[in-house]
Amino acid sequence: MSSAADHGAALRELLKDVHAVLLDFDGPVTDLFRGRSTAPVADEIKAAIRGVWGFVDAEVNACEDSHGILRLLREMYDRPAPEPLDPRGLVAAERIVTGYEYEAVKTAKPAPHLVPLVDVLFKHGPPLVIVSNNSDGPIWEFFKGERVQRQEKVCAVVGRDPLLRDMKPHPGSVLRALELLGLPPESALLIGDQLTDLSAAQQAGTPFLGYTQSPERGARMLDLGAQYVVSSHAPLIEAVKSMSSPN
Repeated sequence: MSSAADHGAALRELLKDVHAVLLDFDGPVTDLFRGRSTAPVADEIKAAIRGVWGFVDAEVNACEDSHGILRLLREMYDRPAPEPLDPRGLVAAERIVTGYEYEAVKTAKPAPHLVPLVDVLFKHGPPLVIVSNNSDGPIWEFFKGERVQRQEKVCAVVGRDPLLRDMKPHPGSVLRALELLGLPPESALLIGDQLTDLSAAQQAGTPFLGYTQSPERGARMLDLGAQYVVSSHAPLIEAVKSMSSPN
């Protein structure tokens, strides 16, 4: 078990050249669906896709995750075929998930220490950008909501593309955030709770801080090259504060 001092030293080293924090949404910001199965959302998407495309392939049909199915649908759409698939299928699927996300943020609670993390980054820097496979509209609604009320302290949100392009583990959203900020990859830090976040960071060339309460996932992240892993935002808050304090 790492001590608080170990956390502090490692995080200060990680943060010393960071000019922007890129934070994943579902997990590090909030547990959006609070552990509830999203299989009913996936089933609704399959029905909508069958109505537009007439079929779904076996991998899509087997998927019971509302976001995993979006990646699979984009792969299905991109696959060479004698007749191109209608992009309206992608639009319909994305709208269904977005609708559920808007409903979910109404009752979603911020992750522990999320609000003080947003406050300390706003006060001392670096700027905070949300980089997510969720739609940007519900993300902004979450930060505007009464439980958080910190929308003015978020520099930008880079959310899901309406046509489902470049969802993590693809690095597209990370690269879009870097372009928006005008920063090279090594000047930002991506914080995420999934191996797909780590993969996106590595492909973009961005340092990665894992955030997970799972020792097994944390160990896997480190094995795959994550710079560091924490189970709480608290040590990151303290590291930012200590770096901003006069010597």
